[in-house]
Amino acid sequence: MEEAKTTKVEKKTKKVVTKKIAHGVGRRKCAVARVWLLKGKGDIVVNNRPFEEYFDTELTRKTAVFPISICSDTFSGYSIKVNIVGGGQTAQADAVKLGISRALVTIDPDLRSVLKEYKLLSVDSRVKERKKYGQRGARRKFQFVKR
Repeated sequence: MEEAKTTKVEKKTKKVVTKKIAHGVGRRKCAVARVWLLKGKGDIVVNNRPFEEYFDTELTRKTAVFPISICSDTFSGYSIKVNIVGGGQTAQADAVKLGISRALVTIDPDLRSVLKEYKLLSVDSRVKERKKYGQRGARRKFQFVKR
C-alpha cells in the first residue's frame, strides 16, 4: 500500500510560452473581454481571428482601438490578444476598449491621467431594463381602451 503512494506518474507537457506583459478585463452590457498585451509587432487577434475580420464595421474598429490611437508612442512593440464572450458587436467593442485601457495602465501608470481625460477607464454600467408584468415592455403600457 505504501509503494502505491510513493510511485507517481509525471506527465510532461509542452507549452508554447509567450511573454504576457499586461492583462486587462473590460465589461459592457453582457460582453466580457479579456485582453493580453504581448511583445510583438503590433497585430491584434480577437478570438483567434484577425481584428479586421472580427469587427466588420469601421465604427466598432475605431471604438475598440481608440486607447491605442491616444497612446500610440507607448503601444509600439506590443501585440494584443483578446478573448471576448457575450454581447453584441458594439458592446464587445466597448469591452475591448476598456480592457486595452486597463492593460496600458498596468504597463505605464503615467497614462492613467491621459486615459481618464478621455473617460476610457470608467465602466459604462448601463444595461437593458427588464420587462415588467402587466406591461408591453420595460416602460411601455398596453393601449388603453375606454369602450
